[in-house]
Amino acid sequence: MSIDRERARHAFQTINALPKNVGKYTSYVKALPASILQNGLGQAMATLLAASKGKPAMDGDAVNEPHRLLYEHIQTWLCRDNRSAPYRTTNGTEATNTQLMDAITEGDEAAYIRAQAEALAYLSWLKKFATAFRPEGERQ
Repeated sequence: MSIDRERARHAFQTINALPKNVGKYTSYVKALPASILQNGLGQAMATLLAASKGKPAMDGDAVNEPHRLLYEHIQTWLCRDNRSAPYRTTNGTEATNTQLMDAITEGDEAAYIRAQAEALAYLSWLKKFATAFRPEGERQ
């Protein structure tokens, strides 16, 4: 399977797993690529974390903090156990709470540039599916 199809499949599964009411998640997904291009991946991800104010992404089956949820979705894609992942985890382990920020701040420039490009490519799919299946303002 091509990397682009993997991105599409992962983004589709990610969006389908969300509850119907995702608050402003879709608008955050739409805005994140511009933030990454303007500020860089590290600052964009740090901004999402700061906006979440330490709140968990989910509260049971409901979206609690859409900023944190989006951060976790990007982290899951960039820090997965796959040879094409820029910040690869090993042995099938899930990304830890700060793994993406640790990788960004401690990794080399080549990995950072690759991760930024990969995040933008993944967000292209995530944005399409979020817009199609979780439109803003949709209430349950």
